[in-house]
Amino acid sequence: MAMSPDRTQKHGVKPQRNSPFRAYFLHHIRVFISSLGELTRRPIASMMTITVIAIALALPSGLYLLLHNVNHISADWDSSAQMSLFIKNDISIKRVEQLADRLNLRNDIESTNIITPEEALEDFVRISGFGDALNSLDSNPLPAVIVIQPVVDTLKPLQVSQLLSDMKKLPEVDIAQLDLDWVKRLYAMLDIAERAVWVVSLLLAIAVLLTVGNTIRLDIQNRKEEIIVTKLIGATNAFIRRPFLYTGLWYGLIGSLLALILTNIALSLLSEPVHTLAILYNSNFQLSGLSIDDSLILILTSCTLSLGGSWLAVGRQLSRIEPS
Repeated sequence: MAMSPDRTQKHGVKPQRNSPFRAYFLHHIRVFISSLGELTRRPIASMMTITVIAIALALPSGLYLLLHNVNHISADWDSSAQMSLFIKNDISIKRVEQLADRLNLRNDIESTNIITPEEALEDFVRISGFGDALNSLDSNPLPAVIVIQPVVDTLKPLQVSQLLSDMKKLPEVDIAQLDLDWVKRLYAMLDIAERAVWVVSLLLAIAVLLTVGNTIRLDIQNRKEEIIVTKLIGATNAFIRRPFLYTGLWYGLIGSLLALILTNIALSLLSEPVHTLAILYNSNFQLSGLSIDDSLILILTSCTLSLGGSWLAVGRQLSRIEPS
C-alpha cells in the first residue's frame, strides 16, 4: 500500500532523488566502461594501435634504462679519475699521513690512500721484473704517493680541474697528476647519450599523439551518421566527445602497460649475458629495471599523450560534422 504524503512526512521518510553530481558521475563511469567495450568489438584494429603505442613507448624507456645503467657503471669508472700526489723525498711518512688527513676533510675529495715508498718499490719489482737491478741500489728512489679519489660531479666537471690546481700548490707535493681527459670524455659521451634519449623520446611522443589522433579520426568518420542523429536529438559536443576521449585514454593506458611488459622482457633477455660479462670483469653489476616512480610516469605520460591526441582529433572532426 502506498504511503500518503502526510505519513511520509510524519515518519521522516524522504523520496529518493538522484543529485546532478551523482548522475553526472555515473554517466562518466558508464561511458568509461562502454568505451572499453568499443575496443573489444574491433580487436584486431585496436590491438594494432595499442602495439604501435607500446613500441613507441618501449623504445625511449629502453634507452632510458640503458643510460641509467651506464650511469650506474660510471660510478665504478670514476676510479679511473684518481689523482696521484707524488710527495717530495724529504717529507716524512708522518707528515704524509697528516696531509692525507687534511685532504680527507675537503668536500671535493671522496677518499685518500697512502702508498709508502716501500710499498711502491715492492709493486714496481713485482710488475717490472727488475728486482736484481733494484736490489743493487743504496736507497729507495721512489717517493711516497697519496692517491686521491675525487668527488666527480657530472654537473661540475671543472671541479676536478680546480682540485688538481689546488693540489699542485701544496708545499709537500712534488708532482700532481690526473687523467682529466678521460673524465671529460666520459661525461661528454653521457651528455650526448642523454640528449639523444630526450630527442628520441620527443619524436616518439609525437608519434603516439598522431597515432591515437588518426585512430580516433577514423572512428569518428565511421560513426558519422550516428553523430549526426545524436546532434539532431539535442546532444551537445561535450556529450558526443566524451566516449572518444575515454577511448583514447584506454589506448594510452593499455599501451603503456604493454610497453612496460616489453621493456621487462627485453631486460630479462639481456640480464643473463650482462651478468656473465660482469663476472668476467670481477664485478657484481646487474641490470636495473624501471622503478615504480618511472613506471607511473610512463603510464601518466602515455595517458596524457593519448588523451591529447583524442582531444585534437575530436575537436577538429566534430566541427565539420553538422546536421544539414
